[in-house]
Amino acid sequence: MDPSTIPAPGSSERTRVRRISEKAVEDRGVVEAILDAGLVAHVGIVEESGQPYVVPVAYAREGDRLLFHGSTGSRLFRRLAEGAPTCVTVTLLDGLVLARSAFESSMNYRGVMALGTCTVLDGDERDDALRLISDHLLPGRWGDIRPPSRKEIAATLVLALPLDEVSAKVSDKMPEDDPQDVDRPVWGGVVPLRESFGEPVADERGSAYPVPAYLGSWTR
Repeated sequence: MDPSTIPAPGSSERTRVRRISEKAVEDRGVVEAILDAGLVAHVGIVEESGQPYVVPVAYAREGDRLLFHGSTGSRLFRRLAEGAPTCVTVTLLDGLVLARSAFESSMNYRGVMALGTCTVLDGDERDDALRLISDHLLPGRWGDIRPPSRKEIAATLVLALPLDEVSAKVSDKMPEDDPQDVDRPVWGGVVPLRESFGEPVADERGSAYPVPAYLGSWTR
């Protein structure tokens, strides 16, 4: 899709941010940065019975679409492959906001919601998507590991969701206390939350080999 024709975040009736609309993001670059920083997406779907489910998945962004995969044996992923509507979210938690009341205490976060229907990827497009998902989750690892076998690929559904109906919200503020609470004698502020990778721990066979150099470039 031509980037100039992609709708702006929150521009559809379904994605317009109504609650705390000042946190809404209209910059598509911010949306893409959030998706590129996340590692887990939550995929929502309503089963034929009417029961909703939300499934966590590894994913990758490729241009204006989101790629993820699941088992061909999963009834939920089969529903997605058949074109059932879905809602996919990615959330990054950046800090806890400690206000002087329970009501005003909150979180700083960055989040994206995408609506739409998925398409099934096959052939080279499917193989490229599997590599992209691996590279997003485990950068540099694809060159060291065995690629998927025909049997493994046959057991895997690879899906693409277009990112043409999305919304995003970002909260990055200090506490906004009620006037009656500002003089309360208690500390207020923000406690940042940061993800980090720990030291690699080898399994029994891995201890015979050097730690891959690419692990040193992994940052959160």
